[in-house]
Amino acid sequence: MTVESEIRQRLEATFAPSRLEVVNESHRHAGHAGDDGSGESHFTVLIRAEALAPLSRVARHRAVNKALGDLTARVHALAIDAG
Repeated sequence: MTVESEIRQRLEATFAPSRLEVVNESHRHAGHAGDDGSGESHFTVLIRAEALAPLSRVARHRAVNKALGDLTARVHALAIDAG
């Protein structure tokens, strides 16, 4: 399973989002710090979910990172838009 698929699966299972976009941007960072050559090192996540709505911005980011768990150790960069 790809990292992108795992991100999507974990966030869907945890939050049942009304909107979820997971974008692999690793190709834009080829040769930069953190590029491990796997093609799965840099991601952007846009998520909208009822469970996140009442939380502060920091709390939303923490909740997303918690849902991803040990997967975050396999990713060099993760941009989160959980507005």
